[in-house]
Amino acid sequence: MASLKSIIRQGKQTRSDLKKLRNTGKVPAVVYGYGTKNTSVKVDEVEFIKVIREVGRNGVIDLGVGSKSIKVMVSDYQFDPLKNQITHIDFLAINMTEERTVEVPVHLTGEAVGAKEGGVVEQPLFDLQVTATPENIPEVIEVDISALEINDSYSVADIKVSGDFTIENDPEESVVTVVPPTDEPTEEEVEAMEGESATEEPEVVGEDKEDDKEENKDEE
Repeated sequence: MASLKSIIRQGKQTRSDLKKLRNTGKVPAVVYGYGTKNTSVKVDEVEFIKVIREVGRNGVIDLGVGSKSIKVMVSDYQFDPLKNQITHIDFLAINMTEERTVEVPVHLTGEAVGAKEGGVVEQPLFDLQVTATPENIPEVIEVDISALEINDSYSVADIKVSGDFTIENDPEESVVTVVPPTDEPTEEEVEAMEGESATEEPEVVGEDKEDDKEENKDEE
């Protein structure tokens, strides 16, 4: 479990105050939830990023708040892509013995047999709803697709669960499938079609009318 220090923010802060705070590399945040009252804090942005990379999006963090240490998860955070900056964090204090339902990403591993034969791997489901106590929530759920041939698929029911957690999705919901390749023209066929197009004689506009005029002259 990773640790992160925070500093309590005193009093009401204006938008200008928060902007100055972010410019110093700190992120305004709030702590709320199990066994604690709502508390406004600030954390170092660089340290927060390090911790998230270590524990994952659903990981448990030992957050220092004043003289206390609180077990929290990141409930939400805001990110400004223009400034490449985290602008706010919601820390949820948790009961370590209470189960929670969260989204866990699905990572495909291996190369499908069908893909080697020209098939296309399609993944309609990228996240699973997982219920577990905080310490048993997996960072990711890996699905090995090496054995999948063309027209094969895995549903939620086919996922092998190796941890102490429950997947809440519909068992019949499709996770990954290998579809047949599309019939695209080969390079030689494309070149042949382009060649035929280039050699076609363009129609001469008014050619029939000129022929009619010549015939009329001959009759006269």
